[in-house]
Amino acid sequence: MKGGTIYTYNNTTTTMPPGKKRWSWLVIAVLGLVLLSMLVPLAFLLGLHNGFHSGYATERRSSASSRNDATLDDSPSVKGGLSSRVDGLLKNLGPTLPKGFVRDSVKEAENKTTGFVVPKPVIKPPPSSPPEDFKALQVIVESDKMCELKFGSYCLWRRQHREKMKDYLVRKMKDQLYVARAYYPSIAKVPHLDQFTQEMKQNIQEFERILSESSSDPDLPPQVEKKLQKMEATIAKAKLAIVECNNVDKKLRQLVDLTEDEANFHMKQSAFLYQLAVQTTPKSLHCLSMRLTVEYFKATPIDADQSESFLNPNLHHYVMFSSNVLASSVVINSTVMNARASRKQVFHVLTDKQSFFSMKMWFYTNSYKDATVQVLNIEDLNIEGHLFSHLSMPQELRVSFLSASESRTEYISVFSHWHYALPMIFPTLKKIVVLDDDIVVQRDLSELWSLDMNGKVIGALQLCTVRLGALKGYMGKENYDANSCTWMSGLNIIDLVRWKDRDVTRKYQSLVQQKPSEATTIRAAMLTFQGLLVALDNTWVLSGLGHNYGISKEAINKAAVLHFNGNMKPWLELGISPYKVHWRKYLNLDNHFLTDCNVNP
Repeated sequence: MKGGTIYTYNNTTTTMPPGKKRWSWLVIAVLGLVLLSMLVPLAFLLGLHNGFHSGYATERRSSASSRNDATLDDSPSVKGGLSSRVDGLLKNLGPTLPKGFVRDSVKEAENKTTGFVVPKPVIKPPPSSPPEDFKALQVIVESDKMCELKFGSYCLWRRQHREKMKDYLVRKMKDQLYVARAYYPSIAKVPHLDQFTQEMKQNIQEFERILSESSSDPDLPPQVEKKLQKMEATIAKAKLAIVECNNVDKKLRQLVDLTEDEANFHMKQSAFLYQLAVQTTPKSLHCLSMRLTVEYFKATPIDADQSESFLNPNLHHYVMFSSNVLASSVVINSTVMNARASRKQVFHVLTDKQSFFSMKMWFYTNSYKDATVQVLNIEDLNIEGHLFSHLSMPQELRVSFLSASESRTEYISVFSHWHYALPMIFPTLKKIVVLDDDIVVQRDLSELWSLDMNGKVIGALQLCTVRLGALKGYMGKENYDANSCTWMSGLNIIDLVRWKDRDVTRKYQSLVQQKPSEATTIRAAMLTFQGLLVALDNTWVLSGLGHNYGISKEAINKAAVLHFNGNMKPWLELGISPYKVHWRKYLNLDNHFLTDCNVNP
């Protein structure tokens, strides 16, 4: 037949007209299109399930753009990240389609448009248990120890004072807002959902306004329950819409990343505020200093003539640099209370001009058995060749170690610049004991005066858990033994005669090179006494009470001196509560100056 096509089947020849030939090819094309529409999404989703997460961990994902409101859209790029919480959210909050929903939606679309409509296949969700290769890519949650290495003792304090969130409605609103933001960009792209898009946008903005003004359930406006129900209905309607699940998934992950970035920002901000609180004088202590200063000028106390005791080298002289009245009082009181013979004890407190009058008034109105206390204004001392006129306190250096076997943090306290002027401040003395103001004495210290120093200059506690090699960033180009142990201030016995013979002060000044900074101070402190230091027995000083929560009661009771090195000083609210009791018992809380200023550390 002209223009026809001949088919042969079982030795029978059939001729097909041209019209039927075109129709058969159309049927084949349609069937092929249907098959591809089913296979391509299936292959894509299977590939997404098996390989999407590994790529998301290292790439930046571009955000979906909203055509209605740029403020509710993603940022141009968000740093990828993985967490187990993401998968839980995707599983619990993913779009759920009721049975027959796709079929009914396709029929509705056929009534509105002309032509052949190919329905999207309903793909079964992936199994709940992730594959083994995905488990291997899970990101390890940062532990408290890693937090301690990064932010210091702030993380230890945060763990101790962590409170559970109690505001149920606020938390629920935040969760709903989180999910609504994930669906909004995909909903906004559907042309026939303009009205629903506007409704969803208004609900999101309403929740943002409420949460910006409320931080707890009592702050929420009335009828908030109705707003919650309205948002729940909006989210449920959004889940029923036909949207690209990939876009919702990507948006939700971007929100997770933004939330993690925000949490990290707040972590750094709170760590900074914690450090600020550590370095700031508490209001009660500031009040105490001001009250004592006012009383000093009212009473104008006259010093008794005790110059012989101050200069007598046969007595036991203790030196302390401090601007903290309360801390100085505890150090002196604890030393005197545990001494066998307090009559031989002389304390020299070196402070600045701002704290001088309050110190004078405090030690004028308080007695410490038979011990003698002298308060000196460091700014009034005219020391030839000394470059520093202001008071500088002992410095603390935080050193963190991270390895496969352990992770720990140590605080090293070292002398300040003024410590190297001690032979010039006390030219008549032969031996002195230098105390930091963050210690508590629990045993008689008179044995230190008979300690055999073997011709050395200083006796100190050595910290062999931190070698000089760990401080190479501070050591510069100086020659030193990397395996040498570092040493600590806190409790130090100093032979001033040997100090002068070895010209230690000049050695220190050459190391500082008239450029005082943290690095030069650490380097000079560690290198000045090379070969001139005798190690004190470990039973003399127990350090770490200002940052280490793991010290046992037995170790505390055995130590002669407790050193609160670290950020958590005992006079601060941030101090570690179990250790503060050993400091508080040497504080007379019945003193009227303390009660008037509400001093109760």
